[in-house]
Amino acid sequence: MSDTKKASDLFIECLEEEGVEYIFGVPGEENLDFLESLSSSKKIKLILTRHEQGAGFMAATYGRHTGKTGVCVATLGPGATNFVTAGAYAQLGGMPMMMITGQKPIKKSKQGRFQILDVVDMMGPITKFAHQLAAGDNIPSRIREAFRLAEEEKPGAVHLEFPEDIAEEQTDSRPIPRSIARRPSAEPKAVRMAVNALESAKCPVLVIGAGANRKMTGRMLHQFIEKTGIPFVTTQMGKGVIDERHPLFLGCAALSAGDFVHRAIEDSDCIVNIGHDVIEKPPFFMKPNGPTVIHVSTKTAEVDPVYFPQIEVIGDIANAIWQIKEDVVPQGKWNFDHMLAYRTAEVEHTTPLSQDNRFPIFPPHLVQATRDAMPEDGIICLDNGVYKIWFARNYTAYLPNTVLLDNALATMGAGLPSAMMSAMLYPGRKVMAICGDGGFMMNSQEMETAVRLGLNMTVLILRDDAYGMIRWKQANMGFKDWGLTYGNPDFVKYAESYGANGHRVESADHLKEVLDHCLSTDGVHLIDCPVDYSENDQILNHDIKELSKKL
Repeated sequence: MSDTKKASDLFIECLEEEGVEYIFGVPGEENLDFLESLSSSKKIKLILTRHEQGAGFMAATYGRHTGKTGVCVATLGPGATNFVTAGAYAQLGGMPMMMITGQKPIKKSKQGRFQILDVVDMMGPITKFAHQLAAGDNIPSRIREAFRLAEEEKPGAVHLEFPEDIAEEQTDSRPIPRSIARRPSAEPKAVRMAVNALESAKCPVLVIGAGANRKMTGRMLHQFIEKTGIPFVTTQMGKGVIDERHPLFLGCAALSAGDFVHRAIEDSDCIVNIGHDVIEKPPFFMKPNGPTVIHVSTKTAEVDPVYFPQIEVIGDIANAIWQIKEDVVPQGKWNFDHMLAYRTAEVEHTTPLSQDNRFPIFPPHLVQATRDAMPEDGIICLDNGVYKIWFARNYTAYLPNTVLLDNALATMGAGLPSAMMSAMLYPGRKVMAICGDGGFMMNSQEMETAVRLGLNMTVLILRDDAYGMIRWKQANMGFKDWGLTYGNPDFVKYAESYGANGHRVESADHLKEVLDHCLSTDGVHLIDCPVDYSENDQILNHDIKELSKKL
């Protein structure tokens, strides 16, 4: 007789075969066979969180950092629905992640429709693959397919529903080993067309987007920039692909239009758009008879009213950049002086703002103080709010994946779990979650998880006692200030109630002291930092646009 085992044991064996290290989540009674099998694993650690959303954000961030699929588990019904935001976060943000949810028995059920939702159908629109396991024998092929799809470009979320009667079935199936897959290389004729366009241009520029954030792509881009001397800009999710201290860095397109960086792009007659993802707001708007746009990506461009590139170089991005770099000859007629002047003007505008030491803290000063406090390989994980624009514009990223922000789903509540995952993966590096008071309170219960895991990390809360991003938009649209303010707990006592260390900033000088102390001291630290957002509208919507026009 063949060697049979419980299907849930096989499931865990398949996850081990895929190299899974952690499973994050909140199990329910429908997961108990799975949990029992997981308890015997020597390779996979369960990370119990306080909310499924926190587990999902941690799994997605694991995928973002490593390129391997992060795995999370929840029960049926309300556990599964709590995964939806995190699943969309991973799917839109290009992070490989697997959600596993339980379900009542599908062959015989004696509980009517209690807690029953069509979870697979619900997950379909926000994943690359959603499937109910209906037989233990099929587990190996379904898991291998799910991992393949999660990690294939563009990476994203997958979902498997594991009913409890299937979990307890006996099966003699075995895990399927991972395959070795290589992405296709860009077609040489397309490369030649791109090179011709570059060499014919007077003022080319590179725009580095979310899809360029891959290890080899950053390396190839650096070599390309060094050879050609062509300047570059980034989108928010392209930050850090190239060291932003580079003299040819023109800035980050954090706003939609009208910033210094947009003026620099408008100077160009040939834009090389690398790893463009329509999920981000366009860093530039194409018009008929405008500059030539070369789209370099793993997938063809989705055409919309403001993006219709004339040349597409499709395939492995790193290989495509290498091919272009090998063929292109730098041209004497190229002139980037005016483009670079925009960057100089931006720095001249920002520097005095960053030195403004008012209290509550001025956002540009906060960004500079954070950059000064963080080491070169330190990781900041932003939640979502108006400060994200300040950090995207003004925080100099030195290395890939050191500025984790979400410009895809742009959800609140992800900053803290994202920083927790970063601290787990890189215990030797300094990690800081930067959250608004609104976003922090959406998943603040994960402070207990961070303390329980013994993590070393800092949570910087920017407190304005309001949903500040929406309040800024409200003011900009000429509406009255209404409906967006609230109260907050005493964040110092709140942190201490979890066993974390609480700090309250009392001046600009004190901010520096507190940051230095927290980053040099073990444990979980929370900093309550009052911020002054009163000039957001004036600076971001008026001053920048008027100053950049004058050059």
